[in-house]
Amino acid sequence: MNGDTLYSIGDLARRTGLTVKAIRFYSDRGIVPPTDRNPAGHRLYGIDAVARLDLLRTLRDLGLDLPTIRRVVNQEISLPEVAAAHAEALAAQIRVLRLRRAVLTAVAKRGSTAEEMNLMHQLARLSEDERRRLIDDFLGTAFGGLDADAGFAGIMRSMTPELPDDPEADQVEAWVELAELSQDPDFRAGMRRMAEHHAAERAQGDTTVLRRDSAAMVRDQVGPALAAGIDPVSPQADPVVAAVTAQYAQVFGCVDDVDLRRRLLARLETANDPRRELYLRLLAVINGWPAPESLTGVLDWFTQALRARVSG
Repeated sequence: MNGDTLYSIGDLARRTGLTVKAIRFYSDRGIVPPTDRNPAGHRLYGIDAVARLDLLRTLRDLGLDLPTIRRVVNQEISLPEVAAAHAEALAAQIRVLRLRRAVLTAVAKRGSTAEEMNLMHQLARLSEDERRRLIDDFLGTAFGGLDADAGFAGIMRSMTPELPDDPEADQVEAWVELAELSQDPDFRAGMRRMAEHHAAERAQGDTTVLRRDSAAMVRDQVGPALAAGIDPVSPQADPVVAAVTAQYAQVFGCVDDVDLRRRLLARLETANDPRRELYLRLLAVINGWPAPESLTGVLDWFTQALRARVSG
């Protein structure tokens, strides 16, 4: 082919690998207009039609619509502009597909009903502002109106999920499960009780509450006993319980008596909610944090041991 020669649709089809029907379709829509017609009225095309058709096929493979392609080949808009806009649109589509995949994966794993699947889909599609309002409502129910000096503002920040703009499937799945959990009335009530215990004891000037360092005391003392298979209600557990309560008494400046042990037991039983640990585990997945250490085993052991001695 040379620049002065005109070619039929059949010639273009052989050159480009497209069908005559496809070329005629694109020609009818003004994307590859004919340069002239022969005496019989058949369309004839110049060499630039080959370049247009090659570009058209590439853009169609990338998913662009025909009106946009026509504007590109007619140089009404630049190719970089179109590429940027299309890339952004594809990113949005990918996010939607990831949400759908996460919901379907969760449904498959959990054997959800149609109603549960609909709820999960709605939760997954929430905007960032809607997600924030949902979590703010949960945290407000748990901690709102309590003593600001008790550190609740920091706790609320540390319990706020931040789903990335382009989340992985496991992050979306974790968000859906966390959102459902945050709406559980019983879980909300338990979190509120734990916060109120903390605030009340602070207001009374009593700091014998389970804090992160206190949980570490239980873990350090109880971990070896749990690993050794010591029965928490057996006499062999006495030194472990005594070591923990003595350390509490020393740290918080209290007498190691039955009253301290009862209050400690009540606090531990409220805090040792498996749903709270689940919330923190899901939160770590969503925010890309390391998985939190599980204290359920040591807290279960210690509460059983302490309960046996307080009630005995």
